[in-house]
Amino acid sequence: MKRKPRVCVVGSINMDMVTTTDKMPEQGETILGESFTTHPGGKGANQAIAAARLGADVVMVGAVGDDAFGNSLKARFRNEGANDEAIITVPHESTGVATIILSDGDNRIIVAPGANKYVTPEMVKEKQNSILSSDIVLMQFEVPMETIEYTVELAHKHDIPVVINPAPFNEIPENVVEKATFITPNESELSAMEQSIDTSSIKLKIIETRGEQGVAFTLAEGKEKTIPSFKAKVKDTTGAGDTFNGAFVTEYVKEKDVEKAIRFANAAASLAVEKIGAQEGMPKREDVVKRMR
Repeated sequence: MKRKPRVCVVGSINMDMVTTTDKMPEQGETILGESFTTHPGGKGANQAIAAARLGADVVMVGAVGDDAFGNSLKARFRNEGANDEAIITVPHESTGVATIILSDGDNRIIVAPGANKYVTPEMVKEKQNSILSSDIVLMQFEVPMETIEYTVELAHKHDIPVVINPAPFNEIPENVVEKATFITPNESELSAMEQSIDTSSIKLKIIETRGEQGVAFTLAEGKEKTIPSFKAKVKDTTGAGDTFNGAFVTEYVKEKDVEKAIRFANAAASLAVEKIGAQEGMPKREDVVKRMR
């Protein structure tokens, strides 16, 4: 494939607000923090940025609020070479935010979805040309489930492969399981899936990420295979899964080979964990190719 893989990501766009402190406040207590930083986030946005850095022609379908965070996050997509034309700005609504308190290796997180609630089936229908002109669609579970269902149906109807990253985990409707091309849970998400559905009939769709233990999938003849992870000097695992997913869809479109795509995605994720921050740590294609050598 000479042209760039066309990847459409339907998902969340957040700003992460991180405060570090040497102790967690008790109820009603005010304390002084050590530092405060903001980082672009949201699983959808993270995966879109990962794919764009790795050479995909990316369009993001999502929503931000009519505020400074929203303006900043849309500009980031443009700066990364991703298409932001299918991101709507919702009047009188805030951009999604995650408020994160870090203390002594522990964290407390509050996510306010804000504009992400407006990524509805109606909104996706309005932006459906972004989906129909793509080679593959990637989704996560930080937008309403009815939107996931609608998008999967739309893509399936037009023979466009769909990858579902079931994070944060929610029970997966039968029609989503049936019509998804691949589902990419981590170990805990797969365990939760197995409690709610019979996964024995969909083994070929499941690509399980196992961190340092690599990635497991099932070959056409029914045998499970594990692709080992690449050695890495781990600094921050935030965004490793999102990097994997963005890399996997990009390379799958390019190679049409699951195993090659997993190896490429493993290499990308191994580079991501060597830097601090989710999007900040996401690698360029040339760096991934170099690591694979």
